[in-house]
Amino acid sequence: MDRNKIIKMLLILAGILVIVRGLTQFLNRNAMSLSDYAKQNTASLQDLNKGGRRLPSSPESGEEEAQLPSGDIVPPSLLTGAALNGETQLEERVLLAEGFYYEPLSDNLRRYITGISYPVPGGENDGAEPEITLDQLRYVHIIHYDFNGNISEGELICNELIARDLAEIFYELYRNEYRLERVLLIDEYNGDDIASMEADNTSCFNYRVVAGSDALSRHALGLAVDINPLYNPYVGYAQDGTQIVSPASASAYADRSVSFPYKIDENDLCYKLFIQHGFTWGGHWNNVKDYQHFQKAPEP
Repeated sequence: MDRNKIIKMLLILAGILVIVRGLTQFLNRNAMSLSDYAKQNTASLQDLNKGGRRLPSSPESGEEEAQLPSGDIVPPSLLTGAALNGETQLEERVLLAEGFYYEPLSDNLRRYITGISYPVPGGENDGAEPEITLDQLRYVHIIHYDFNGNISEGELICNELIARDLAEIFYELYRNEYRLERVLLIDEYNGDDIASMEADNTSCFNYRVVAGSDALSRHALGLAVDINPLYNPYVGYAQDGTQIVSPASASAYADRSVSFPYKIDENDLCYKLFIQHGFTWGGHWNNVKDYQHFQKAPEP
C-alpha cells in the first residue's frame, strides 16, 4: 500500500477518535459517580433503604399522618404469614388503616399451618373433617407497641366472623399505645399453647381441645384470643384444692389483687374494647379464671 495512503488513513482515524471523545464528554458533562450521588441524596437513600411506610392516624382516608414520638417508620414485613400471603390476596384484602387489614389465607399459608395449628384432614381426627374449613379462616395483620415502646408488626389467624372485630380492636389498642409483647402465629411455637404462653405471645387460632377435656376450644374455631398470656394466666383448681396456674411460670400473676404492669381487669382498655365488640372474658368465669382469654359466640 502507498505510504501516503497509510498516513492519510491514520490521520482520519485519529480525527474520528477526537470527535468521539469530544461527543462523550459533551453528553456526560452532567454525570456524577454513585458516591457523588449518594452524598447529594443521603436522606432519600436512607428512606429508600428503610423501605418503610408512615402510619396514618385513623382509618379514614385523607387524614394527616400520625405524629409519633419515635419509630414511626414500619420496616418491610418479616412475619411468616405476611411473607407467605404476600400480595396474592390483594383483591380480597379489607384494609382498615395502613398496617391493619384482614384477608383470606393463600395456598402457601394454608400449607404452612396444616399439620400444626390446622389438622391434617383424615389424620389424628380418625378421618373426621375439622369443624372449620380453611376458607372460613382469615389472616389479620396489625401493628402494635411492644413492651419497649417500639412499634412492631403482629399477625393472627382467626374466624372470618371476628376478623373485622380484631382489626378494629387492635387498631384502637395501637392508637392508645397499649403494650403487647408479641403477636405471632402460634405455628411459630409448633402449635404448642404452653410454649406460646410462656413467650407471652398474643394469639388466636389453634385447632385444639380444652386442656384436660375432649371438647374443642373456642380457639379451634378461631373465635378466641389470648392477650399477653404470661401476665394474665389461666387459674384453676385441682380436686384437692391445689391451685393450677398456666403457664406455670405465671404463678406470680395469679393474685389479681396485686397491681402489676400488663394486667387485664375491668378497668383495662383491652377488656373494654373486647366487651364492646361482643366478646366475653375468661376472667368472669366461675369455676376457673382465664384472664388472658376473650371469646365470641358465632351469631345464630
